[in-house]
Amino acid sequence: MFSKTCEYGIRAMIFVAQKSNEGFRISLKDIAKGTGAPEHFIAKIMQELGRKKLVHSIKGPNGGFYLDPPDMQISLAEIVTTLDGKGIYNDCVLGLKACNEKTPCPMHQQYKEVKKGLIQMLEENTIGDFNRKLDSGKYFLVN
Repeated sequence: MFSKTCEYGIRAMIFVAQKSNEGFRISLKDIAKGTGAPEHFIAKIMQELGRKKLVHSIKGPNGGFYLDPPDMQISLAEIVTTLDGKGIYNDCVLGLKACNEKTPCPMHQQYKEVKKGLIQMLEENTIGDFNRKLDSGKYFLVN
């Protein structure tokens, strides 16, 4: 459904949120380990998220990535569109360029409802929501 970049980006943001709530700044190496992603890949993702001001970082021995309390209101949709663009809103499930209401692909009508639910879930859930779910002990983040 999402690109690997987006999957790892969401995991990384949730992981950083968890550590930020504990008062820590987290290194690229630790984010990679905590999310099961290659470090070089996480570096590019975190750089892009930082450029869009979705995550903060400080350099140096006590540095690392972190989120401030207001950042917990970042929606998953903001992360997805930062890393994958607006494709989730517009793209055809079969990858057809001309698929739309006037010239629908065979899956258009069914997928339109699935996509609507997915977009709603992404827009209504924040990093803080997922953080609270992890804190409950009922959910996990790593494979």
